[in-house]
Order: sequence, then C-alpha cells, then structure tokens
Amino acid sequence: MSEVKASQEDIDISKNAAAEAYDASKITILKGLEAVRRRPGMYIGGTDKAGLHHLLWEVLDNAVDEVIHGHADHIQVTLSSDRRELTIKDNGRGIPVEPHPQDPNGRSTLEVIFTELHAGGKFEEGAYKTAGGLHGVGASVVNALSDMLIVTVKRGGRKYIQRFSRGFVIGDLEEQEGARGTGTQVSFRADDEIFPSPHYDPKVISERLESKTYLHSGLKISFKDLGDKSMGTQIFKHDGGLAEYVLNQSKFLNRQQVIEAPFHLIRSEEESKGEVDGRFEVAFTWTESTDTLSKAFVNGIPTGSGGTHEQGLRDSINKALRSFIEQHNLCPKGVSLTPDDLREGMIAAVHVFISDPQFQGQTKDKLNNTEVRSWVSGAIRPYLEQWLNDQQTQAQAIVTRAIQAAKARMASRAAVSEVRRKSPTSRRLNLPGKLADCSSNDPTRCELFLVEGDSAGGSAKQGRDRKFQAILPLRGKVLNAEQATEKKVLGNQELSDITNALGCGFGRGLDLSKLRYHKIVLLMDADSDGHHISTLLLTFFYRYMRPLIDEGYVYLAQPPLYKLEHQKKLYWVADDQEKMKLVNKLSKKGGKIDLQRFKGLGEMMPKILYDTTLNPSKRRLLQVRIEQEDRHSTETTISNLMGKDASERYRFVVQNALNVDDLDI
Repeated sequence: MSEVKASQEDIDISKNAAAEAYDASKITILKGLEAVRRRPGMYIGGTDKAGLHHLLWEVLDNAVDEVIHGHADHIQVTLSSDRRELTIKDNGRGIPVEPHPQDPNGRSTLEVIFTELHAGGKFEEGAYKTAGGLHGVGASVVNALSDMLIVTVKRGGRKYIQRFSRGFVIGDLEEQEGARGTGTQVSFRADDEIFPSPHYDPKVISERLESKTYLHSGLKISFKDLGDKSMGTQIFKHDGGLAEYVLNQSKFLNRQQVIEAPFHLIRSEEESKGEVDGRFEVAFTWTESTDTLSKAFVNGIPTGSGGTHEQGLRDSINKALRSFIEQHNLCPKGVSLTPDDLREGMIAAVHVFISDPQFQGQTKDKLNNTEVRSWVSGAIRPYLEQWLNDQQTQAQAIVTRAIQAAKARMASRAAVSEVRRKSPTSRRLNLPGKLADCSSNDPTRCELFLVEGDSAGGSAKQGRDRKFQAILPLRGKVLNAEQATEKKVLGNQELSDITNALGCGFGRGLDLSKLRYHKIVLLMDADSDGHHISTLLLTFFYRYMRPLIDEGYVYLAQPPLYKLEHQKKLYWVADDQEKMKLVNKLSKKGGKIDLQRFKGLGEMMPKILYDTTLNPSKRRLLQVRIEQEDRHSTETTISNLMGKDASERYRFVVQNALNVDDLDI
C-alpha cells in the first residue's frame, strides 16, 4: 500500500483554510419549532416509548389544569384502532381564539399557543395558580412532533377548528355557529419521521388516567381504545383521593395490610400560609411485603424520580416513628432501626400543589424546590405523632413490623458477609466448585453465563473464551424467589451459588462495587422450559438483586433454535417466526433446504455454541431493562404471575389462551 505524506506547508494551508471557512455563515439559527424536531430529546426526553407517551401527558396535563381550577370535571381520551392517533377532550372553558394582543401578526391565541415555545396561560397566576405545564412548551412541542394535529374549541356558543402539521398551521381558523357547551378537543398523530415506533400502549395510558382521578377528587376520565372492541369504555373516578389509592394498591398487589386504615392528611392553602404557597395531600399504609412502593406527584404530574416532596414525606415518617419508639421505649437492645426498616412494606403517595415548581428538565421527573422538603415534613410530623399516640394498637403493629425488618436485615448481612467478593489474590477461595471462572480480574470485561444443565454447561465451558467468560451450570429449575422467604432463598444451593459467584452480596447488603462480572447472561434452551427458568432467575434478580437490573448488568442470550443449510450456506434461526420467513425467502431461490431443530444447548458442539451464542462479534444479547413508566406494571406482573395466589395466574391464562398461536411442549 502506497503512503501519502503531507508537508508542513500543506498542513498550514489546510489550517488556514479551515479557519477562514468558520465564519458567521456557519452559525445556524433554528426558527420556530425546528429546534424541537432537530433535538426532541431536549423536550420530551427521547423518541422511545416514554417520549412518545410524553406527548399525551402534555396534552392531558393541560386538560387536567382546567380541572384543578374548577373549570372542568370530565376528560375523554380516545385511542384510534391503529393505536397511533389520540383524541383528548375536556369540558373546560376552551382555549381563547381571539387575536393575541402581543402578536405583531394578529394571529389567534390558539395558533400562538400551538406554534410558539413558551406561550401559554401557566406563567401568570391570574390564569393558573398551580399547574402542571409550567414551561409553556407542551402544546407547541406536541404540534412540532406530530404529522397531524387538530384543535377544536367550543366557546361562547361557537365552534372553532384549527389544523396543524409538524409545527406549522394549516389553513385558516374555521368558525361554526350553534355549539353547545364549552371545552377543548385535541387530536394528534405522532410523526413517524421522529418516532421509530409511534404506537401507543393502552395499558400505560389507562394506568396514568386512573392515577389522575385519584389525584383530583370529582374528576371523571373516560378512556376508549378503538383497537380493542371487547374492552368498551373505561370510566375512572375515585373520590376517596390518595387514601383510596393506597388501599386499592395494596389489594391489587395482594399485600396483607399491617394496619386497619391508612394515615391520610390534606393540608389546605390557608394552613400553609407563611410556609409555601400551595397545598398537599398524603396517604400511606404498611403491608407485610418487604418491598416499599412510593408515588409522588406535583400539580397532577407524576415525578418518577421523586424529589423534595418525597424526601419531606420520608423525613416526617422517620422522625415521628423514632419519637414514638423512644417515648415508649419500644426498641429491643442490640437492634438498630434504619429509615429503610421503618418504611419497609409501605405503600405511600404524596401530591403537592405549588405555584412555582422547579422541575429537573422539561419531562418533570423530579421536583427540586428546596423549601418543599421542610414544608411537607414539618406539616406531616405533628399529625402523624398524634395519630400514632391515638392509635396505639396500629402504632404497635407498625413498630413490630419495623423491628422484624431490622432483625431480618441484620441476619441477611451476617449471611452475605460470607459471600462477599475477595481481593484479586484470594477471590476464588469461596467460589462454587462447579463455576468455570475466567482468568481476567477486570469486572468491566468479565462475563458470567448462567447455563441450564450440566450438559449445556459442558459445551459452554469448552466453547467459551477462558480469558473473560465464566460458566456456571444450574441444575433444574431454580427456586421461585417470589414465593419463598429470604431465609429459604439464602439456603437454596443454586441461588447461593449465583450469589457466591457474583461476589457483590445480597438484598440490602448488595454492593455493586464488589460485582465480579459486568455482564450476567442467562443462557437457557430456546423452549418453554428454558423460558421458565429465565423467568425464575429474573424474579430472583428483581426481588433480591434489583440494582443489577437497574444498572444494566443482566442480559438474555439468544441461542438458535434451528440450523438451516441451503446451497452450502448455514443459517442460524432463533424462533419459529424467523424460521418461516427465512424458509419462504430461500424457497424462492430453489434448491433443497436442510432443517435441524436443536432440542437443547447440550446438542450443540462447543464451536457452534461459541460461534452462535458466545462470540461477542456474532451473538445477540437482550439487555434486561425496566423503563420508568413500566415499573408499576412490572411489580404487578411479578406479584401476580409468580406469587402464591394461583387465581391470578389462572385468570391470566384464561384471558390470554386465545392469543397463543403455538405452545412449545
């Protein structure tokens, strides 16, 4: 290969040319809503499933703002049959349509709201004192990212219709006489140039809609999914507020309550004068579950990452319970109660209404107002302390629950101290005997394959790259961690071997800094038994080692189910659907197709297993992730399908039996 060398003179000339080329003409000014289309992640967090649904939340929050201030009480949401188009209708005052006084072109207020960033009624307290869409960009962002958006307004006995597309107005404002009532209707279709998969999930929508009715007493929301004719119209209305919410959550998750009724407090604006300009509602209860479920909201918007309002709730519970325990000398000697012990098994919800919320980003995922923490904590604590002293029986049950949690934590810490990761020189001393470890000591490079059966484990051990790939064979189906106690889980040989191999501890004692492998790959047969074992392992990781999932360390391998040979070429196929597509494609070319179905990983020669499943340059791995909006449904699914109540599994099987095209037995 010939070499081309540049002289110093050439280099200097190139630098000067580059410097001259960088001038004012190279600075781009994005006009209108073009910036939103260029960088949608800055406004909705991304173009994935969460970002797509964020368009709906923005329009919905505008309708709910009318409810918050007493101008509406009914919202209707309709999802089209192709699951791409949404219509949100409220019976509020209707968006103003007269020319905007500050617009030099005399455009209608409706047009300005949907085509200009930071244009809305949320900046001035005269229109909305506490509102969700405070940034004033929601309506215009939805318009910018939709290939079709139609707004219909009923106001003053007339109907007005304005059409938009990709941030631009289409046609003039249409006006019709004789309209009854008032309100706003927004219909939009997300732009497939922006969103790779612009299809909405009706389950995600219905859960969010129902949560809104818990937050706003008197609000009724109707939801119609035209893609599911059997469902009909769902009606959500919950006048019991957050107290009803936490009760229904405990029932829905099949969690036995420790106390008879939840603690419930509503703090009015008058009571909060001199502290924060706002009001809040809070409710919580304790259950027998080891998991804690906490939901936080600001002005009707869920804040998935919490914030200062949730911190204030935690502070008040910690301080009030400690005060009660110390006052009555209830803590046994040798037991130290942590805040997590006091809150274990809680289902809690807090909702604050404040006039000037400071969110972390446009997606409003976290509240940052520092004054809210002390406001919420200081308001709840005296009421909670009084409630504990008035409800001695329930208070004793809560304290007993916390002491049991502390003892379980201490026992767990003692157990996991035996399986903590060793230093590089002695880290193998406490590893399972059947673990074929790798030679590397770098966790960021190391991979652990949990393999179904000794036969497949043998093939994997022979085919792996010993430098960075470790193999741990598992015998049969592991214990269902959802139905077992922590003590039983710790005593299970297979799960104990996994914990020992990972080296990072277990449960509350888990320390990710001691994790020995940054890729934990579930390698099971591509059949129903293999899927079941994967589900059992994922349940274990979810319940007792969830940070591994949250940090993206857990993967599912995709071993081939079929080998196809056609015209001296080999094809590896993962499932029946992919097989049918490939067979149809190859059949058009003519010639014989040899098809082999693997009964299990143990049938594969080591080299084939490496080439198809272990080789980083060729394999397919699925990373196990739980999106923020899916966390509640994930908890519900695991509780229902893996828990002790068989009726939930039976109901699931009956409801989904007709959807099973092929069952691998």
